[in-house]
Amino acid sequence: MATKGPSGADSAGTLSSGSTSLIDVVIEDADADSDGLKRTIGPLNLTSIGVAAVIGAGIFVVTGRAAAENAGPAVIISFIIAGIVATLSALCYAELASMIPLAGSTYSYAYAAMGTLVAWIIGWDLLVEYLFGAANVASGWSGYFTSMLKGFGLELPTALTTPTVADGANDGGILNVPAMILIALITVVLYIGARLSAGATTVFVAIKLATLALFVGVGITALNWDNYTPFVPPNEGSFNAFGWTGVIAAAGTVFYSFISFDAVCTAAQEAKHPRRTVPIGVLGSLGIATVLYVLVGFVLVGLVSYTLLDVADPLGVALDGAGLHWVARVVDFGATLGLAASVMALLYAQTRIMMRMAEDGMLPGYFGRVSPKTGTPVGAIIICGAVGCIMTGMLPSSILTELISIGTLLAFAIVSSAVLVLRRTRPDLPRPFRVPGGPIIPVLAVVSSLGIMLSLPIDTWIRLFVWLGIGLIVYFAYSRSRAKALVAERIARGDRERLAREQGLISGAPTPDPEAL
Repeated sequence: MATKGPSGADSAGTLSSGSTSLIDVVIEDADADSDGLKRTIGPLNLTSIGVAAVIGAGIFVVTGRAAAENAGPAVIISFIIAGIVATLSALCYAELASMIPLAGSTYSYAYAAMGTLVAWIIGWDLLVEYLFGAANVASGWSGYFTSMLKGFGLELPTALTTPTVADGANDGGILNVPAMILIALITVVLYIGARLSAGATTVFVAIKLATLALFVGVGITALNWDNYTPFVPPNEGSFNAFGWTGVIAAAGTVFYSFISFDAVCTAAQEAKHPRRTVPIGVLGSLGIATVLYVLVGFVLVGLVSYTLLDVADPLGVALDGAGLHWVARVVDFGATLGLAASVMALLYAQTRIMMRMAEDGMLPGYFGRVSPKTGTPVGAIIICGAVGCIMTGMLPSSILTELISIGTLLAFAIVSSAVLVLRRTRPDLPRPFRVPGGPIIPVLAVVSSLGIMLSLPIDTWIRLFVWLGIGLIVYFAYSRSRAKALVAERIARGDRERLAREQGLISGAPTPDPEAL
């Protein structure tokens, strides 16, 4: 139950009689461009950010692992299931993004609709999606980069390309040095400015799409139809090991591939005309990604036996196995650039979320410091770059992937719930984009997200609960009092401005920047 603030509005932002709500104040702040960010990103760049984030380690790495360990050739169906669930959630994101053009994406929606505690939980959870995700994609990039160098006769020491922590596939090394260098370089690009990073992302995405088109176009000419039999391998005695339950389990694993379309929403305060362009970017990037995942999955399991695909560079291995060696080398090069774009998009999103949390009192002010010269949140960028380097150097992909998936599914469930909450509490707010079908799609999004979460292993749930437990300790020890004080201050300010407008002391609401509309 939300608590009442001093002005009669509760911490979830619902409107009490005669008072200003938190969500009204938040939207006014966003429209007034009070954060110092510059609106330089257009719809093409927004879609590119989404495509860069979504088409990453999932398509280049996780596809092979899910086929080899869970679903066999039926991983194609797993992608379709995951794509449907992601689309349900994406529609909910699009509605909220058109209402609340804030840089914090899921966190900001929860903050405005459900209050500080739920917002903290989702913000802490998003660290799993974006920062862990960037570290994971950088690890996948390292595999393709190493493979590309081998093609030119240069082999790096295994100890310097393997994470410190061992997993089932690899013994531990010293550090994954190439992945750490990539994170460091991308941190510098993000520091310089949003326009440069968005432009670089667009170029890398074009190369990535061309690479995948080459893989599909040439690979489809060398398919071995025997590799599709059996399409659904018989179950081996556990839920995750093949059979139709394995297909469902693989959907939970490959859902990682779809998680980051909401990176588009984190650019809302740097986007031109965000109420129109952000929903376009969300739905457009997810649509492109879903088609590509199904096509790539179909070709991948047709080139070689699915049992051979549990490797760091499954696309290259599949092409080599089919005798398409020159295509394999081109794909390794394209994947190297494409995965770099994914790391950039994920780190970009994480820095904007941390900036937003700092502005709401959830994190120290350093995380929200925006450089007047570059217009970027330099404090958050430095911290994310440093932590990302450590994580990608030490942690293997197998530990990161499932934790990222369950964290993102939780975020999707909360966002879809926020749509239902705001439709009940604030039906008066303008919704330039509205999810069709009444409450049906948001409810389906919540149910399907929770359903896929239940398919994930118990140790993944344990890691999630431990992570959220740590987050709650931080919230109650540091963030709660600061955040609630700021909520009360914002609502009181909104009440003063409303009263002044009613008394004719000021005319109308604050005039927003035209670029924010």
